[in-house]
Amino acid sequence: MSGITEDELTIEPEELAVGSPATTYKFDENFQAKIAAMCLRDAAFMQRTEGLVMPEYFENVADGHIVHIINRYYAKYKKIPGDKNVLAMLIKADKINKVLKAELVSVVAGRAKELFSHDISDRDYVVDQVATFARHQAVSKAILDSVGHLDLNEFDKISTTLKRALDVGEEADGECYDYGEMIEARTEERIERAAGKLPSTGVTTGYPAIDKHLYHKGWGKRELSVLMGGAKAGKTTALIDFGVSACGHINRYNVLYVTLEVSAKIIAERIDSRISEQVMFELDKHIHEVKSKVVDWKARAGKFVIREYPTGSMRVSDLRRLIEREKAKGNNFDMVIVDYADLMAPERMTDNAMENSKNVYVALRGLAMQEDIAILTATQTNREGAKKMVATMTDVAEDFNKIRIADIVISINKTDEERKLQQCRLYFAAVRNGPSNFTIRIQQDTDRMRFVKEVLGEE
Repeated sequence: MSGITEDELTIEPEELAVGSPATTYKFDENFQAKIAAMCLRDAAFMQRTEGLVMPEYFENVADGHIVHIINRYYAKYKKIPGDKNVLAMLIKADKINKVLKAELVSVVAGRAKELFSHDISDRDYVVDQVATFARHQAVSKAILDSVGHLDLNEFDKISTTLKRALDVGEEADGECYDYGEMIEARTEERIERAAGKLPSTGVTTGYPAIDKHLYHKGWGKRELSVLMGGAKAGKTTALIDFGVSACGHINRYNVLYVTLEVSAKIIAERIDSRISEQVMFELDKHIHEVKSKVVDWKARAGKFVIREYPTGSMRVSDLRRLIEREKAKGNNFDMVIVDYADLMAPERMTDNAMENSKNVYVALRGLAMQEDIAILTATQTNREGAKKMVATMTDVAEDFNKIRIADIVISINKTDEERKLQQCRLYFAAVRNGPSNFTIRIQQDTDRMRFVKEVLGEE
């Protein structure tokens, strides 16, 4: 621990310059670490507990300072850093500004690394415990503050003080964003992003020539992106390629792949083909080469978890619980791929197919927002769209609500001649935060599961 003693790991508020001493959490060390990890990585937790988690509550100085950083960042930008590189820059800035002692920098940085893999499951329970503790602190302080009012018979002030304390708790409503007050924060963020000091907030497609057309320079977190194509157009190949590319990126994004049509084993075989660059039907001829390539990829990639469910059996609430269970294992995902949403079940089945579909897509987008993840899925074009040279947003199968709900819809288009040339056209049919109605032509190698081998240009 770089020569830091146990005593130095006991938080002292003056070291953090965050205010007067306060009672520390009565929770054990592991639960306190869970709280700090959730502040660091769970945007929904921060939204619900804003103003309730104080640095001085933590017994461990590193946890306290990390929460101090997150609180300041969230107050300014109304979001969590969500990126190890950003957090590293914030820690460095605190050292330069002498908010953090130089000898504690390595301790805080090391602790942050641990918290990025710490369990952050059971959000509701943790929120409840944090809110209860904060309310206890507020009421205790209110009682002490009321003594002076009692001597002066200022009962109205006592009532107001106690009421405010009793109102302390989790934020149940949607997040409040003061547009006018936040212009400085938005301006500073744009300046830092333009200067290359802030990484993109999106999960990369793996292809810069595609990323540049997306507002978040990748699949947006808190958004739902949809690939649209006819039968056998390569939707699953595309989902696999984009997932593997994100996972193997320098940022090592963690990906959860939920398959509702193809078995997990077949998905894994296709990923083996994609990574090893071997034809899928010839994997058995290159057994050791495939293993070597996959092992090498794994060493420099994020986590890629595949979960298989029977067609039509999984609801969005089941997916939410799955994400929670994976968090309990230390798997905190940046992107969830659903192969594919049309095969999910609504929370409540009705006789109206369009209503069922709308239920699934609305719930999926809500899940993306709540969990601060990018969700990528696919949908079918209708029969007419499958025959067209370019499938537009009106060619979506079954329910146009998919287009309204999704943030990005990209159609996959290829003629028989293009299929022979291993080429394809991606048409940006609907984009909520950017240009649409344009096409990117790509070269493919579908035998080796490369949906995008090369971006040939725009049309």
